[in-house]
This record gives sequence, C-alpha cells and structure tokens, in this order.
Amino acid sequence: MSKNYYANETAVIDNGCIIGNDTKIWHFSHIMSGSIIGNNCNIGQNVVISPEVRIGNYVKIQNNVSVYTGVTCDDYVFLGPSCVFTNVINPRSAINRRGVYIKTHVGEGASIGANATIVCGNNIGKYAFVGAGSVITKEVKAYALMVGNPAKQTGWMSEYGCKLDFKDGNKAICSESGEEYELVNETVFKI
Repeated sequence: MSKNYYANETAVIDNGCIIGNDTKIWHFSHIMSGSIIGNNCNIGQNVVISPEVRIGNYVKIQNNVSVYTGVTCDDYVFLGPSCVFTNVINPRSAINRRGVYIKTHVGEGASIGANATIVCGNNIGKYAFVGAGSVITKEVKAYALMVGNPAKQTGWMSEYGCKLDFKDGNKAICSESGEEYELVNETVFKI
C-alpha cells in the first residue's frame, strides 16, 4: 500500500492512523493510533495528534500544538502556533482520568490564534475567530470574534477573516470579499 501524503523522516506515525491525500506532516510531529486526518492538511513541526482525534480536510495546524483525545476539527480549521486544548476539566497527577475526556468541537473555517487556550467542553462555532492569547471558557458562536482572558466576544468575523461592521443595522459587507452578512437575534448568516 503506497502512502499519498508526505511525512518528514523525524515524524512518528503510529499504526492504525488514516491520513488523507496530499497532507504534509513536518519535523518531530507524532500522530497517535486511531487518528484520522483529512486531505490536504498541513501539520506543523512538533505537533501531537492524540489517539482517536478527527481532523477534517484542508486543516492547518501550526508548530507546537497538541490536539488531545476528544477534540474534533471540521474542514478548513486553522490552529495557530502553540495554541492549547484541554480534555479534562479537573486534572490531577495522582488521579487517572483517561476515558472521561470532555469533547470539544471546532467548526468549519474557525481560526484559533497563537497561544490561545480552549478549555474542554467549549465548542467553537464555524468561522469563529479566537484572538492570540485568548482563553475560551464558554461556547463560541459561529462567526464570533473572541479576545481576552477570559475571552469575551468583541464582534463578528467574515468567512475571509475580516471584522464585520454592522453599522447599517443588521447588514454588513466583508471588506475583502464583498460577501454580505446579516445579524438576526445575535446570530450571523451569510446572505
């Protein structure tokens, strides 16, 4: 069976992983058993993908990220350098809590900035944008812009990653793509 992905010679890929076509896995990364990584992903240097993690297509995981068991990422997710996921809400060194991991889902097109922390059980909505260094302690709505510690919503983002300005009531236009968005009952929709 031939592989249709690239793995640097220093990468470790355990048995039982599924890795999609044209995915690249860079220096010193470890893909653990039972993980599924989609097509056309880029797994940066020193990344750990824990057992049973699910990664969609076209996902970019920058250097020094650990994606722990219980985390799933949809297509086109961006995980910035050294961002952090947790999977146990009350860890203790002397207490084994394997198998009681709390799940976290990252929606399609979402971006998580460098050094951000995602506390387990707090899902990230599609196309949401978590600013660098932010700490997520609650659910994140689709298209929401979250910054700070603890993170607070400070606005809305387009699918292109531009801040939306709903100055004309409930309508906004992405400054880069020209796409139109509507805000209805604190929920953003692309028109």
